[in-house]
Amino acid sequence: MSAWTLAIDTAAGVNIGLATDGQPVDRRTETSSRRHVESLQPMIDELLAAHGIGLTELALIAVGIGPGPFTGLRIGIVTARTLAMAAGIGVRGFGTLDAIAMTWFTTNPPGTPAVVVTDARRKELYWASYDASGSRVAGPAVGAPAAVPRLQAGGPGVEVYPEVFAGRVPDGAPLGMDAALVAARIEELSDVGLEPAYLRKPDAEAPKTRKSALVGGRLRLPSLKEAP
Repeated sequence: MSAWTLAIDTAAGVNIGLATDGQPVDRRTETSSRRHVESLQPMIDELLAAHGIGLTELALIAVGIGPGPFTGLRIGIVTARTLAMAAGIGVRGFGTLDAIAMTWFTTNPPGTPAVVVTDARRKELYWASYDASGSRVAGPAVGAPAAVPRLQAGGPGVEVYPEVFAGRVPDGAPLGMDAALVAARIEELSDVGLEPAYLRKPDAEAPKTRKSALVGGRLRLPSLKEAP
């Protein structure tokens, strides 16, 4: 019997992917970051139905824990946990930026240090940087686009600020996540648990002081592989 894995990420739009026995099978993407509630479950249902897969035939569900916006991360993680409970299977978390980096370094390695960016809104970006081997060396962090390390860049954030990343996006740099590849190679990503990595306070919480990212604290995601 095939071992099916479903990957879900709602940190940057909606990305879901399906893999079996370590091979990518299919994926679905919704780029809007404001349609998580109405998009996610129908997308999952359609993807599974397209391949004749029932929920109980899944062996594992993997879910991105961010960094990302409060509402999007909650929807993805709660959905993954609920489906896993219903199917009686395991669920594990992965870092969103690390998953995009794995897509890049696996399919078309940049050959040099690189940075992955996603839109954090409020005129900021989430980012993490990686050495030429794909090991994360800095981040995840949140900050102004001008503060992002000046390296070759990939990820959906480069399209939000094209003037900032002009000349820094090489051919083959990912503009999103291949969730099917993530599902297929989930064992190569650290299991980071299921606590969402917001990096800043939820929008619904009234700020008492200026919001800032936690640096080097409990929300730091483990590396794809630890750099020396």
